[in-house]
Amino acid sequence: MHKTSSFLVLFSLLLLTACAAKPEPQQDAGYYFQEGEAFFAEGRYKDAVASWEKVRDSYLSPELNTLTELKIAEAHFLNEEYVEAAVAYEAFLKNHPDHARIPDVLYQLGLSYMYQILKPDQDQTATVSALRAFNSLQERFPDDRRMQEVKIYINRCQNQIADSELNIGQFYLRTKYYSAAINRIEGLLKKNPSYYQGDKAYFYLGKAYLMNGEQDKAEAVLKTLLKDYVGSDFTAEAQQLIEENN
Repeated sequence: MHKTSSFLVLFSLLLLTACAAKPEPQQDAGYYFQEGEAFFAEGRYKDAVASWEKVRDSYLSPELNTLTELKIAEAHFLNEEYVEAAVAYEAFLKNHPDHARIPDVLYQLGLSYMYQILKPDQDQTATVSALRAFNSLQERFPDDRRMQEVKIYINRCQNQIADSELNIGQFYLRTKYYSAAINRIEGLLKKNPSYYQGDKAYFYLGKAYLMNGEQDKAEAVLKTLLKDYVGSDFTAEAQQLIEENN
């Protein structure tokens, strides 16, 4: 009797241990996908990403993984997590270079970088990256329905980069690195001949030439300013520099 009781106790302990150790049944990828959709619809983007990452990591099917990658990127973007969105879109471009949604990805990637752009006197890595994305969209898909917007964004990026280059050129001019100033300002005018502050660029380029002892080049640049930018705020100063150095 004592042996029987001991056996029953031991069996019960083993049964409880087995039940405790038994893993809970894992929800399938379809469940987590739908859960992510529900979170997304409610604006709970972080929760949606968490659910969709489980789908992506399940490797249930290439098609579902691809769709999930796009949804994760979109959720990051809508949650204003632009760094994470850019990383996700860049990864999609690398993993699926010929996917039918590439135009959308390039557009969203460009916007993700646009929202990270800093002031002209700060680092312009995000501006360069946005320009690269929008240029790629324009070159690969010139008939895209958003092309008018894309061209506006390209122009903004180009002008932002030119502003940064002009700031650097002015810094070199103030610190008496005249050749460096000339290279910077000449470079920005070559890359962006329609720069909205072209008169300012020509004025400081002319000054840099003068300070570098290149009077003929300075006069030619300043005369271009007078000819092409009638009414510019720099007209009077440019005329004065020409007269003082003749």
